[in-house]
Amino acid sequence: MRFIFVLFILSLTVSLCFSETSRPNILLILSDDHSLPHLGCYGDKNILKYNLTPNIDAFSAEGMRFTKAYTASPQCAPSRTSIFTGRSPIGLSTTRFSQPARRNIPFITDLLRDNGYWVGIDGRHHHLDGRMKDEPHMIEALVEEKMKDLDRRLDHVEISKTKGDYLKQIPHKINSVLDKVPEDQPFFLYYGFNQPHRKFGIDHVGIDPSQLALPPDWPDLPEVRLDYARFLAEVRDLDTGFGLLEEVLEKRGLKENTLVIFMGDNGEALLRGKGTLFQRGLNVPLMVRWPNQVKPGTVSHALISGLDLATTILEAANLKAAKGMTSISFLPELLGQPFQSRNHLFAERGWHHGPITRTDGLDFSRAVITKDYHFIYNALPDRSYTPVDMPRGEAWQAIQAQFEKRALSQLHSKLYFQNPRPIFELYNIKEDPFQIWNLSGEKKVSEVEKKARQRLDQWMIRESDYLPLASHAFQLHFKVKK
Repeated sequence: MRFIFVLFILSLTVSLCFSETSRPNILLILSDDHSLPHLGCYGDKNILKYNLTPNIDAFSAEGMRFTKAYTASPQCAPSRTSIFTGRSPIGLSTTRFSQPARRNIPFITDLLRDNGYWVGIDGRHHHLDGRMKDEPHMIEALVEEKMKDLDRRLDHVEISKTKGDYLKQIPHKINSVLDKVPEDQPFFLYYGFNQPHRKFGIDHVGIDPSQLALPPDWPDLPEVRLDYARFLAEVRDLDTGFGLLEEVLEKRGLKENTLVIFMGDNGEALLRGKGTLFQRGLNVPLMVRWPNQVKPGTVSHALISGLDLATTILEAANLKAAKGMTSISFLPELLGQPFQSRNHLFAERGWHHGPITRTDGLDFSRAVITKDYHFIYNALPDRSYTPVDMPRGEAWQAIQAQFEKRALSQLHSKLYFQNPRPIFELYNIKEDPFQIWNLSGEKKVSEVEKKARQRLDQWMIRESDYLPLASHAFQLHFKVKK
């Protein structure tokens, strides 16, 4: 009996200790348009050659780094909304770039605030309540529908830039925000960087475009190399800003009791990246530091969706998920406990800010991703690819000129100018990480492709997707072809 009593006391002590440690401060940091592998800790040769990300690499060594984290969408607005709600953009009806979630959809910040947290957002525009600049009648509708009311949801809402001279102001900015937090409250702060979003600066001092290693799915042109060098300079600036933010935590004595999450909001605005459902559009850096909870220097290959940040953050704060969340907490993985990870996840693409006649503006596509395979369903195949944020840039114009002169390789001509595009694409991402060889329709992967279509059908039904189901499109397409 005494033994049982001792066990009870020990159990109660552990429970109370966890209750205390499960109320950490929470800092969520997002880079803007930033895919794998563009950090030194992910082994990127160009980053390592020029030592461009020492601060983020050091941060990675202090926590857990994820290799298979994917955003729910390759676009800023729907991706960030899914992070804050733990739900897919389709399920929220937020696939259109500027459409916010309705007021009755709980954000993680609502739940945290209702349970004693001070909550704030700052840095790069968050896109959680619509576009920064809209016409008066649009703003009127958003206000009437209570979609533009972040001031009511949060204790602090501000938009501040991090590019150019603004980078040096990060310590002052972060300190001024943290000064608002009451001493007796834990805080949740979202801070967004502008980097490495376009427009890139023209300064790439110390980075030689001619010496950069290019992925095989990019044409090797001087303009592409120069564009890439400028992008890498933006990543370097991101790292500088991240280091300044880390210094604030250190000086304020917050490092030990703050759970810090760093993630890319979606894929980078480079070729076959942002706006596409390829790996470069969705697979982003994710790393988490939580002193005395997350073992330093660990790496996870668990399949993680951007949705999963929501319930992970809530569980770390000892709170339950809201009704309707489809997020899966990966807190057990962080704590070194048994964890049943996803075996597949989904992503979508809708309207972006651009012409509706090109894919940089409008594309309807869906994806299913496992650890080995990546399946894409293109519902608008009769339009060739146009990279988001790049049409007016020298790199894309140079590629177009080469294609028009028939000087572009057969491979790159197919990757960038095939029209119509395949309705279905299937890639073995273990053997073909740059997604060059489309296996869709090949007999050796027929069962894999069928399973992917079926999974996508079920998800589209659950999420009330407005597109034709993948299997219906498949049946009709091949019936017509016969």
